[in-house]
Amino acid sequence: MSANEELICDCEVIHGDIVNEVKKKMPYDEDIYDLSDFFKVLGDSTRMRIIWALDESEMCVCDIAVLLNMTKSAISHQLRALRNANLVKFRKEGKTVFYSLKDKHIKDIYEIGMEHIKEKYNE
Repeated sequence: MSANEELICDCEVIHGDIVNEVKKKMPYDEDIYDLSDFFKVLGDSTRMRIIWALDESEMCVCDIAVLLNMTKSAISHQLRALRNANLVKFRKEGKTVFYSLKDKHIKDIYEIGMEHIKEKYNE
């Protein structure tokens, strides 16, 4: 079979036991919608670059702007989206605001995703 051929199931049998077991475990629609929105936020390359930077170190807006060669305004806009999606947190130190990843889950999701992407280079 070539890489361009489509795989199609030609069977007429419904495996009811499997369908019923999976159906019992199916998440609520609202949770699926929320998860989809979560991945949409991650679906922006600028936000992923910010996630990468924050995976390396806590940083302030000015430092992220210099690192990514963007304006402070543009970085602030992206950080607001990441904050609204509960992906980053911040702390104030005087007039400086430092951002970091919200928790280990975000770090794990980013690192596992990057590991998966890099696998294609090792195949």
